[in-house]
Amino acid sequence: MLTTALSGFGFSLGLIVAIGAQNAFVLRQGLRREHTGVVVAICALSDALLIGLGTAGVGALVAEHDTVLTAITVVGAVVLFGYAFLGLRRAARPQAMIVEGADETRRLLPVALTALALTWLNPHVYLDTLVLLGSIASTYAAPWLFAAGAIAGSLLWFTALGFGAAVLRPLFAKPAAWRIFDLAVAAIMTSVAVGLLLGLRS
Repeated sequence: MLTTALSGFGFSLGLIVAIGAQNAFVLRQGLRREHTGVVVAICALSDALLIGLGTAGVGALVAEHDTVLTAITVVGAVVLFGYAFLGLRRAARPQAMIVEGADETRRLLPVALTALALTWLNPHVYLDTLVLLGSIASTYAAPWLFAAGAIAGSLLWFTALGFGAAVLRPLFAKPAAWRIFDLAVAAIMTSVAVGLLLGLRS
């Protein structure tokens, strides 16, 4: 039983640890301490819901409807390109990147909507949680224990990424560090968006 849960835990971490659009956003909010708890909760709860649906067998139905995944892919790519543009604009305005006094400066709604968009409009999330993880869970005698381990792994990762980012705050007290970070975020968003669109042709 414990082995099944640990397998889900490790498999979940293996899927989400790579720095992608969602992780880059969580890290940025953690560095700026802007509604970090809300962002972490949105990402972790969304993963929990999708993992649960995948374990229940919904992933198999989604995989059969290419039109749905195509629509999500196109919309998700547009969102990522938009966020990449915002990253470039922030990089061009050093005065907007100072850490001191940045806590809770942005309104909650735009931050929450961005977290939701980067989670629910990313087809990789569906493929990883609904389809792949759900399929793996079905191979175990206790699939819901596997799912519970996977959910725990997701929660641990987003919590560590969001709240652990505070360790790096002294480094990001310099506007130049924020410029480099936002340029990297823009590059990540753009590469993921291009990859999504190219995937439509395969």
